[in-house]
Amino acid sequence: MNARTEPSRTSRAEPAATARPPLVRELLLVAGLFLVYKFGRQLATGHTADAFRNADRVWDLERAVHLPGEGSVQSLLLHGDTLAHLANTYYATVHFPATAAFLVWLYLRRPAHYVRARRALAALTAAALVLHLVFPLAPPRMPAAAGLVDTARVYGPSVYGPPQTDHLSNQFAAMPSLHFGWALMVAIGLIVATRSRWRPLWLLHPLLTLLVIVGTANHYWLDALAAAALLGVALAAIHLPRRTVSRARRVPDRLVAADENVLVGAGR
Repeated sequence: MNARTEPSRTSRAEPAATARPPLVRELLLVAGLFLVYKFGRQLATGHTADAFRNADRVWDLERAVHLPGEGSVQSLLLHGDTLAHLANTYYATVHFPATAAFLVWLYLRRPAHYVRARRALAALTAAALVLHLVFPLAPPRMPAAAGLVDTARVYGPSVYGPPQTDHLSNQFAAMPSLHFGWALMVAIGLIVATRSRWRPLWLLHPLLTLLVIVGTANHYWLDALAAAALLGVALAAIHLPRRTVSRARRVPDRLVAADENVLVGAGR
């Protein structure tokens, strides 16, 4: 009657991976996020005087802390019509599709990371809308003192109409820049969720977005800094679920190793 060792059946069963959230619910949540971003900012319309006063304050603060002038970036775009047109096209067309593609990929391939990214984007967007309400801000293309060119109006394409008649967007919602905040979340999310040695290159997306939003005079430097700060707070407050796929794959190995020392069949 020999004693032998064998792993128990229950310990060999791999723990379930992080569950993918229900698709219909997520489609509704993400659609709601985009609609809130698109239409919620209209609540801050009608504060033109405050928006221009705040623009003067932001402009003066940037000069006081010696941030480079937005015009230094814009001068690079104005060397030719083509470069300015490309920057305007990037501003108008990349923002929403890139973020949507990011969320879809995470949902399909990295559901645990998807949950955190969606929550962070929702928190960032909600905080931004509150700030848009309490701190209306005219973008740098509007104040004459800035001396910047509205590249979208001059070179096209433009997503905005005249502020007086534009009822589809709030053009006095410059701070924080959700263009930059969402782009930064895309880069951080892909860096965390992937393992390629080239994954730091995803940071080129928010970097290019930053140059575009500043060079086209749609945002100040401080708009991007405010978005980065709000995103940092959101990510610090929102953690990944405890059981991720990678952790689940490591647990059985430890259990099997422990079970190898369990004696079964002794005394038969």
